[in-house]
Amino acid sequence: MSITATELKSNLSKYLLLSATEDIFITRNGKVISKLTNPFQERVDIAKSLFGILPSDISEEEARAERLQKI
Repeated sequence: MSITATELKSNLSKYLLLSATEDIFITRNGKVISKLTNPFQERVDIAKSLFGILPSDISEEEARAERLQKI
């Protein structure tokens, strides 16, 4: 999402909440001057990539037991 610096000033709390889920690019005179982002976005992306990693025919407990047997 891209917004102007004036819009950011007017609605700071709104954009702080939005920055938890998406990057906010702040512009002045049509040029990007800053980016408001979640400092933990990398962790969120890693966690999202792990969703669905277990096969559908195995339970979480079975996967955990199998993993512990390999150690």
